[in-house]
Amino acid sequence: MIISVTKAAKEWGVSRTTIYQKVNDGELSRTADKKIDTSEMLRVFGEPVSKKRTEQSLNTSDNTHLNSQTVQSCTALEHQLELEKLKNEHLRQQVSDQKQLIENYQQQIGQLNKTLERANASIHDFAQVRLLEFKQFEPDDEPQLEQKPKITTAIPPKKKRWFF
Repeated sequence: MIISVTKAAKEWGVSRTTIYQKVNDGELSRTADKKIDTSEMLRVFGEPVSKKRTEQSLNTSDNTHLNSQTVQSCTALEHQLELEKLKNEHLRQQVSDQKQLIENYQQQIGQLNKTLERANASIHDFAQVRLLEFKQFEPDDEPQLEQKPKITTAIPPKKKRWFF
């Protein structure tokens, strides 16, 4: 298809001066009636801007719908990600609380073990003392209590009475 320089300039979005410079430099050729073949314009300048705009507008409407869906998907995913982050932080806090609780229990267990060891040591010491006390007495020797002296009083014998 053959078009004028002005129409080519409009469709490809370049100035007429640029087209004339390309013709003078030998990069672009014209027909005998000073018109330009569209294939020459395609070779030198690529796709026409008007065609690009039409394709872009079609793509834009499709892209707008896709972009809208993509934005909605991204928003939903971002929301879900925020929820998961909150859950994760909550779980981390729970783990931290449980670790603190375990540490407290371990301290209590340690204190109870020390108390138990002291009690066992006291019981052991008491048993040793009692054993030593017991061993001080021989098996035949029984601990003797202090014997009180017997107090005897002289009671006069009863007299026999012969009368009633």
